[in-house]
Amino acid sequence: MKADLHAHTHFSRDAVTSVETFTRRYEQAGIDCVAVSDHNNVDGAFAVREIAPFRVIVAEEIKSTEGEIIGLFLQETVRKGLSPEDTVRAIREQNGLVLIPHPFDRLRGSALREEALLRILPDVDVIEVFNARTLLKADDDRGLRFAQQHGKAMSAATDAHTPWEIGVAYTVLPAFEGPDDFLASLGRGTIVGKRSFISVHLISTWAKIKWRLHLGRRVAG
Repeated sequence: MKADLHAHTHFSRDAVTSVETFTRRYEQAGIDCVAVSDHNNVDGAFAVREIAPFRVIVAEEIKSTEGEIIGLFLQETVRKGLSPEDTVRAIREQNGLVLIPHPFDRLRGSALREEALLRILPDVDVIEVFNARTLLKADDDRGLRFAQQHGKAMSAATDAHTPWEIGVAYTVLPAFEGPDDFLASLGRGTIVGKRSFISVHLISTWAKIKWRLHLGRRVAG
């Protein structure tokens, strides 16, 4: 099974990929499982799950007070703006798993602060050790060493916001049934991936600007 454990649909404010395009591109890329982790909502994940021929893990990339944390196997949205500890607690209340995306990425202001990661480490299930959007290989390498040192399951992801990123990174793992089996399967997984073109960051930035301008007009009206 090929799994992308961190991807975004058009429900993210800075994403430019519709649910239909998202689903079609993943099917074409031969990806069997996708964790749809839009920013601060699970709407996109449920929308994809309704039409996808592949397995969809309902997930969310949650903005805590000290950086982003992903919840896997969720049933509903976890509120943003909570402390890292409360964010983890909210994920656990849904019997979800805790994944730390792009740790140690020095160029990404949304990355979870290292001191926060260390505080919640006992409750962390998965460390993302390859993110196709992380520009500095050394930052991913540090995440890999950290996961190995602390005995955490490891994952790779596209962090895809555009159709062109889909399929460039994934984790190969045995089939699984539920969250516990997923973790065991991930422990036998293999990381596969290459970095996305730097131009995808410019596309996301432009999407954010358009979203903010649109919001401003709505508020003014």
